[in-house]
Amino acid sequence: MRPLALTLGDPAGIGPEVTWKAWERLRGNPELAFAVIAPPSALKRVSRSEHPLALLEDISEASDQFSHALPVLPIEGNAAIPGQADPVHADTITRSIQTAVTQALLGQADAVVTNPIAKDVLYRAGFSFPGHTEYLGALCKGVAAPYHPGPVMMLTAPDSENRDLRVGLATIHIPLQTTSGSLTPDVVMSAARTLLGALKLDFGIENPRLAVCGLNPHAGENGALGTEEQDVINPVCRLLRSEGHDISDALPADTLFHAEARLTYDGVLAMYHDQGLIPVKTLDFHRGVNVTLGLPIVRTSPDHGTAFNIAGQGIARPDSLIAALRKAREIATHRHGH
Repeated sequence: MRPLALTLGDPAGIGPEVTWKAWERLRGNPELAFAVIAPPSALKRVSRSEHPLALLEDISEASDQFSHALPVLPIEGNAAIPGQADPVHADTITRSIQTAVTQALLGQADAVVTNPIAKDVLYRAGFSFPGHTEYLGALCKGVAAPYHPGPVMMLTAPDSENRDLRVGLATIHIPLQTTSGSLTPDVVMSAARTLLGALKLDFGIENPRLAVCGLNPHAGENGALGTEEQDVINPVCRLLRSEGHDISDALPADTLFHAEARLTYDGVLAMYHDQGLIPVKTLDFHRGVNVTLGLPIVRTSPDHGTAFNIAGQGIARPDSLIAALRKAREIATHRHGH
């Protein structure tokens, strides 16, 4: 069992703090051993632990060090002032992500777990990708995925019965006013195939049931409130059903996420960002996990941002990062099983 590669995220955010807190909670669990890819100074600045850093020459050393020191695969960079976002750290942030992906592609790490980044900080330094998901897809370009290629963004969180709500997105980081024009049959088909493949391979569901959100109120009300369901979404769903997949036609999103409805499917395909993320974050904000589907590597992330407003105060909760580490190990185990 190889370690998990954890990125630094923005060093001015809560990533370094929740990394220490996650390690303190998990260091007795060797299955969740991870190495942080970061400048050591970025972690030392926020350390509230009497435990040391273990500077690694190879990420494989993380498992042996994990119980008594926080394993760090060092990269160049400087510590940040908590709460003060600065584009000067952009190279460190992206280098951490690149190194983690390389470790996973080489088979040295079982998964990549990413601490949160602030995209506007990176944009000011010339970052050209809409977000983490798209950047990871570019870093993995040319390497075959184990099922239909993504990237597709999925959010997942447990309910009170510890059953996961899993929501994938057909479109991600685009303005809402452009969503309708972006929902082509190819886009919906690709996202649905990726989500079905992930439910089977990454989540171990042999015959996944997929529910699909409509774009418009009441799923278009038979065309009275919009025709995207009739013209784009439902024809894709019919084709996938003809291939033997268990997938619904477009359903009203406002009735799809209550407790009884969640028992009828294993995953949901939402049409745009907030349509899918609001239900997941409402269900359990502190244990939500972002999963990138359709990559040749396993990637998860906490379902929260950099939280510059509380960085350095010692009050950040590591729950979502811990959930992301656990989910990464779970998905990696399912992939190894195949």
